[in-house]
Amino acid sequence: MKNKYLKIKNDYRCPFIMTNDLIGGKWKLRIIWHIINGHNRFSMLQKCICDITPKVLMSQLKELEASGLINRRVVKEKPPKVVVYEVNPEHGELVELVSFISDFAHSYSRKNGINMCGDDLMQGEQ
Repeated sequence: MKNKYLKIKNDYRCPFIMTNDLIGGKWKLRIIWHIINGHNRFSMLQKCICDITPKVLMSQLKELEASGLINRRVVKEKPPKVVVYEVNPEHGELVELVSFISDFAHSYSRKNGINMCGDDLMQGEQ
């Protein structure tokens, strides 16, 4: 039975299309960035990415998990249950990729006079 959250095809002719399927869209890079930077619980992610709905956040987390990019780990079983998300160590280069994209966006915005709200995203996004 195929995982309904797995959006990856079996065949690709272009690495950019596959990458877009894996981490493209409005939310995934932001979610991954926050997980990398310590906002690794659902409630933390929801607080940091203030314009995402809980339903969309859960769906995006499940897609990232189904693709193998992140792991969902239950830290504490007894109520209240504690679940954390982390980048799958098998895909550690994802950390470098997200960091590079962030650096590029900041550089591009400076060179082109674009205001980047929330330069300190560790405090939450604007």
